Amino acid sequence: MRYNIFGDNLPAVTIHLENGESIYTQSGGMTWMTSGIKMETNMKGGLLKGLGRMLTGESMFMATFTANSPGQSITLASSFPGHIIPLNISGKSYIAQKSAFLCAEPTVELKTYVTRGLKAGLFGGEGFIMQELTGNGYVFLEADGSIKELDLAPGEKMKVQTGNVAAFESGVRYSVEMVKGFGNILFGGEGLFLSTVEGPGKVYLQTMTAPAFAQRIIPFLPKPPGKQ
Repeated sequence: MRYNIFGDNLPAVTIHLENGESIYTQSGGMTWMTSGIKMETNMKGGLLKGLGRMLTGESMFMATFTANSPGQSITLASSFPGHIIPLNISGKSYIAQKSAFLCAEPTVELKTYVTRGLKAGLFGGEGFIMQELTGNGYVFLEADGSIKELDLAPGEKMKVQTGNVAAFESGVRYSVEMVKGFGNILFGGEGLFLSTVEGPGKVYLQTMTAPAFAQRIIPFLPKPPGKQ
């Protein structure tokens, strides 16, 4: 599959499809496409899988786009300033943050992933429900801000601010621990908890999170009359 990612920090991806090739995305995810592409919308996997996708921040309904002739293309844009991550997951599986899924080939399955452990779910910044991507072929994820790709060796660890883990291979261990030291908790400004990722495997970290961005701009938003 050929693709082209463009747009710097407001990215989009154009995917080139030959006759019979398809991709799927959540309902309403398409930005523009050529005229030789057919769209079909359904729950993809049935009601239970549709409900599971809703828990991960995606739509219950998915749209599949199939080229009816050679040389077709479709463009999908990210919903937030950041970057698009292309992954060829042949034989591997990845875990991603909520709402990370942008589109994929039909041979890639999007499933619900439940984090292990109470602390990881409550304080890891991702919640209990994440996205799992399995199968073969290309999948495109959207992440916030800039992206750093790490390839962790067995036993190698990285401590990450909660919410800044965008995606990781399923073989990577993901956990959450409390910041040590009374002074660090009170004055460190990093919160009570840090996420830890441990290799082996690839990890994608993001420099921004949508909640943190919203928190920074809320004080500058105009207030309704009487709320000054």
